[in-house]
Amino acid sequence: MGEEVKVFGYWASPYSYRAELALKLKGVSYEYINEDIFGNKSDLLLKYNPVHKKVPVLLHNGKPIVESVVILEYIEETWKHNPYLPQDPYDKATARFWIKFIDEKCFPTLWLAAWSSENEREKVTNEACEYMKTLESALNGKKFFGGETIGMVDIVASSVGYFIRVTQEIMGLNLLSADKFPQLFQWSEDFANCSIVKESLPPRDKLLPFVKGLIAKYQQDNAKA
Repeated sequence: MGEEVKVFGYWASPYSYRAELALKLKGVSYEYINEDIFGNKSDLLLKYNPVHKKVPVLLHNGKPIVESVVILEYIEETWKHNPYLPQDPYDKATARFWIKFIDEKCFPTLWLAAWSSENEREKVTNEACEYMKTLESALNGKKFFGGETIGMVDIVASSVGYFIRVTQEIMGLNLLSADKFPQLFQWSEDFANCSIVKESLPPRDKLLPFVKGLIAKYQQDNAKA
């Protein structure tokens, strides 16, 4: 009997996507369970992640692992083949630094820039651009953050390279573009065009109207406040 590997996620979640892509890069088969995170969360999700009650959750042989970066670390340590973290301790620590930078600085600020009110947007956008300039420096002429192959930093940075690009298109913003950040923009193109990435990203034609609906609801709720 084979291993039990399940992912509880949401099709449009950049965090759920990380877990799925990591398993695919490792060649690990898994069962995907799509959760209704905006409505009726399943009893299993609440059972396996009783603290945060969020996706993603990786279930491995009955044991739940939560939080996307923790899941990525677990996958890397459990399935040793096709490593996506460097073996050298210094390089590994550097990768973890950039992962933390993306999750604590880049992605939240970019998201805020896309959703903030007009009077706040300029300030937040300038801050977001500074963070992206810093992130771009980590590429240092490489095709991917992981070098010639996709690494854990690339997996985490997909939240910037794909999901934020969809949001900025809807909002008419110019955050990540070829003229502002040529290396980072080219990385996002190369990343999205990798066959294993392309086959697992949420379809753009489905994601666009979904994000539009979220933005409209957010604006409507703010207007009422």
